[in-house]
Amino acid sequence: MNIEQFQQALLEKGIELSPQQLDQFDTYYRLLVEWNEKMNLTAITDKEEVYLKHFYDSISAAFYFDFNESHRICDVGAGAGFPSIPLKICFPDIHVSIVDSLNKRISFLNHLADSLQLKGVSFYHDRAETFAQKQEHRESYDIVMARAVARMSVLSELCLPLVKLDGTFIAMKAASAQDEMDTGKKAIFTLGGEIEEIHPFTLPEENSERNIITVKKVKKTPKKYPRKPGTPNKQPIE
Repeated sequence: MNIEQFQQALLEKGIELSPQQLDQFDTYYRLLVEWNEKMNLTAITDKEEVYLKHFYDSISAAFYFDFNESHRICDVGAGAGFPSIPLKICFPDIHVSIVDSLNKRISFLNHLADSLQLKGVSFYHDRAETFAQKQEHRESYDIVMARAVARMSVLSELCLPLVKLDGTFIAMKAASAQDEMDTGKKAIFTLGGEIEEIHPFTLPEENSERNIITVKKVKKTPKKYPRKPGTPNKQPIE
């Protein structure tokens, strides 16, 4: 997906990018490739692939959810900033917090935010399990997002404790979404969530399946969740 195709594909979804926003994506790409030589940020470095599989794919959440309000968003395990930084470029009024367990990635994100002149972004070096037990973050975000971090039963335990009542957990998944939903239902219910919608779509050009799953927070998460770091992955609620 070249830059013109990227711009046109977003325009067809009602997202019009200014020259400044296009410059921000260009800078994002250059810094991603530059820092990737020093640390492992992504296996994808070809420009057209980055624009399709990282930038466009990240923004696809906005095809099914309205990001035009000044939401407080937490992105769990964002790595090199996906999906929240591409969304922040498109929707400057959102407030983004990223939590990631690797300090090197936090260094990259701080440099990226400075270079893109992003306001209203915060980066936290922490495990999601301990981050969600901190009073200032627990059940305080309008939207909590994760993209391909872990299977749904595990992801729900990392994300739903951060979502405030009536807020939304958005999971961005590839093709196995229905299988994951079958095993993830118990965790979603236990943690105070209710499955709202599953939006399947096909990524342009390569035609691979994607799914945007939205979960509504309908009741408070029991205090014991999330459990200690590593436990959700070893002993998922299934």
